[in-house]
Amino acid sequence: MNKKIPALALALTMTASLAACGGNNGGTASTPAPAGSTAPAGQQSDLKVGVFYYNFADAYISTVRSAMDAQLDGLGVTYQNFDAQTNQGEQTNQVNTAITDGYNLLIVNVVENASPDAAQNMADAAKAAGIPIIFFNRDFDASVIQSYDQSAFVGTDPAEAGHMQGQAIGEYLVENYDAVDLNGDGKISYVMFKGQEGNPEAEMRTQYGVEDANTVLEAAGKPDLEFYDAQNEKKYLVDQTGAWSSQAATDYMNTILGQYNDGNNNMVELVIANNDGMAEGAISALQQAGYNQPGSDKVIPVYGVDAMASAVEKIDEGIMAGTVKQDGEAMAATIATLVQNVKDGAALMDNTDQYVVDSDAAKIRVPYAMYTK
Repeated sequence: MNKKIPALALALTMTASLAACGGNNGGTASTPAPAGSTAPAGQQSDLKVGVFYYNFADAYISTVRSAMDAQLDGLGVTYQNFDAQTNQGEQTNQVNTAITDGYNLLIVNVVENASPDAAQNMADAAKAAGIPIIFFNRDFDASVIQSYDQSAFVGTDPAEAGHMQGQAIGEYLVENYDAVDLNGDGKISYVMFKGQEGNPEAEMRTQYGVEDANTVLEAAGKPDLEFYDAQNEKKYLVDQTGAWSSQAATDYMNTILGQYNDGNNNMVELVIANNDGMAEGAISALQQAGYNQPGSDKVIPVYGVDAMASAVEKIDEGIMAGTVKQDGEAMAATIATLVQNVKDGAALMDNTDQYVVDSDAAKIRVPYAMYTK
């Protein structure tokens, strides 16, 4: 059954409407508002926007960056992208330097979000300069946004992707249990690739990707998933660099396949990954071992998150089982709504009635959607 869900019409509508605003990237930066100011002082026709990414190399972030560039070009504001290369100290320095250099709107994809400290420091710096700050993608405690009324967050519900992924995995296994159970022991052996310790998205995806699958399996009278390595109490393998990288998953999977394979009758039968990069890294190793080739029925089901174009192509070809769409274009379009508000001198959270917003803080949630063949 084809269960593809198209990108949100809302995102396309916002993209089209904002692009119609026209303009170019050649504006002159305005002087920052006086320290302590918390409200825009009229229309900001000469915004100077700093956009701070945790890592340009992240595959999903690269889609957001392309979409964000298009949105900011359409709004006709001056902007500069900054790459922290997964270094929080570097990003904090970039933000502080940008404030000194007269940037009057900050858009930040914070590097470290296991604790709210990094985001809080940047919010405090923006507050002292009297300029708005919009965080996105990497969530943190609501107290940061609550501390400054010219701050906001645009991202996803960290638990939603895990729930969607787990539900899809459970349903797939119930329908294909005997085919997936390669060694016929009545259980499904899996590996979980986690992107980063302490990251809310990684924590929730790791938890619910398995828990929700088990709920579906139990309802069908099937045993819970079994982590391939009984000695691993955490029941996951994490990218130690925190970069959610495909290479980390490839390296892990190559090591796994040296011991867990058809020849030893203990093959890993399911791969769950926190993002498509790690899912595709696992597939690369599987393909080297003769699995998950186009047109072959020798396939280990692999699940990811993000719905990257390359992952969607693999799903369509039967190489990968499914992914959860994290809509980079919708995220950029939502952020552009807030940028437009700042440009117009409106309150930061004006014109957001169409979005899902947390009840306790100015946090906008961009929905996920499941993608399978």
